Amino acid sequence: MRKRGVGVAAVKNKSLAEARYKNKGNELEQSQMAEMAKQMEMFKVNLEDFAAKHKDDIKKDPQFRVSFQEMCASIGVDPLASSKGFWAEMLGVGDFYYELGVQIIEVCMATNHRNGGLISIEELRDKVTASRGKKSQPISIDDLLRAIKKLRILGNGFTVIALGKSYMVQSVPGELTMDHTKLLQEAQSDGFVSKKSLMSSLKWEEERASRALDYMVKEGLAWVDDQASDSRQYWFPSFFPEISSVT
Repeated sequence: MRKRGVGVAAVKNKSLAEARYKNKGNELEQSQMAEMAKQMEMFKVNLEDFAAKHKDDIKKDPQFRVSFQEMCASIGVDPLASSKGFWAEMLGVGDFYYELGVQIIEVCMATNHRNGGLISIEELRDKVTASRGKKSQPISIDDLLRAIKKLRILGNGFTVIALGKSYMVQSVPGELTMDHTKLLQEAQSDGFVSKKSLMSSLKWEEERASRALDYMVKEGLAWVDDQASDSRQYWFPSFFPEISSVT
């Protein structure tokens, strides 16, 4: 009986110790969370001071603006979350990106009949810059990507397609598949592809290449050239800004 009593006491002591360790662990966790929240709040205050001090640089220097956006993202602050409030009043960044979004829509609508609603990010930047006038603040590709992200509230009409180190912007409804993206990557260097070149470089069956090309033609993203010497070629006006600018 004595041994059993010692065993029960040991179990009780062990349970008590575990409960104390657990309580202590909870206290430490709460303390750490409180300290982290305090540090984050201090970081936000310092960020606001930084923004006030470098307001003009953030507005006028695209690269500085990118770095500032990355700083904000690191602590979960979105200066573009609203066109009202501290960030909009301090920096005007909300109004800047909403205005930029409108200009992106205007350029995409103006070029849609020529490129089918698919435009390179570089051409988009050039055309938006031209529409803004020489005295307006410079814009970067990062600015365009952030503004386009805000346009997603309009539905699936604006999509960014990554092509290697560059991007294409699709401004009309309709989802491009991975096959269409690979096709665009193949056309990026020369501006055109053929069924034969796709079958050779991507190892596609003829039916797969035909299906992808037919979709691009149907959506107005590709033009057909039957005068090529060896086989039909499919040209993509999105890769030829000088063609899109012809009136």
